[in-house]
Amino acid sequence: MGTEIIRTSVDEHGIAEVVVDCPPVNALPAAGWFRLAETVGELGRDPAVRVVVLRALGRGFNAGVDIKELQADSGHSAIINVNRGCFAAFAAIYDCAVPVISAVHGFCLGGGIGLVGNSDIVIAAEDAYFGLPEVDRGALGAATHLSRLVPQHKARAMMYTCATASAAELHAFGSVLDVVPGDRLRERALEVAGEIAGKNTAVIRAAKEAFNGIDLWDVKRSYRYEQGFTFEVNLSGVAHEVRDAFGQPADGEG
Repeated sequence: MGTEIIRTSVDEHGIAEVVVDCPPVNALPAAGWFRLAETVGELGRDPAVRVVVLRALGRGFNAGVDIKELQADSGHSAIINVNRGCFAAFAAIYDCAVPVISAVHGFCLGGGIGLVGNSDIVIAAEDAYFGLPEVDRGALGAATHLSRLVPQHKARAMMYTCATASAAELHAFGSVLDVVPGDRLRERALEVAGEIAGKNTAVIRAAKEAFNGIDLWDVKRSYRYEQGFTFEVNLSGVAHEVRDAFGQPADGEG
């Protein structure tokens, strides 16, 4: 996987943009998740960078992992690699030395929840919606991150039913800072980034470290615990059966 699906730029104010472009739905293969992790980590270590804006091109922000990559593997190496890749990417967002702003449009599903849930600030377009369709994909995980976006019982209902929540709902919960028209999404994210970039960068970096230090739970350890159940359903063969059935018409449908 080359660098073409992850593009970066840094302006004169220290605002870095990370743009994901992996058609058709920004569902990343394992290599893409690792590349995203490396990119965000490198930006956080760059003293010239003051804030990172993560956004995507195309129909939606992120549709999770590339299921076709998993189904093409007759063994378990693909699920191991993609789980490690997701873990690395989510951790990179959380551990990034500067604040990360996610600018979300369209769908934010599966792995997208891991990215957004570990971001410092979320700006959403009016058409954005968020969900964990993992149960329907033969997987588990990212409940850790969904629970940072919606209340506990809402998160459980979303996981069990694969229902989604709108940007307006998350704004009401306080996890989305602003909901704006789609054509203003990047502009608004850069406005917020500009406010942060205008502060003393040493203080902002200290503030990020301090917030992580007082978190009520260790998001990396809790997500790793969740991943154990993903491995279990894959080893049992259940996950492969569910993924095979994904997208097929239900009984009685045409």
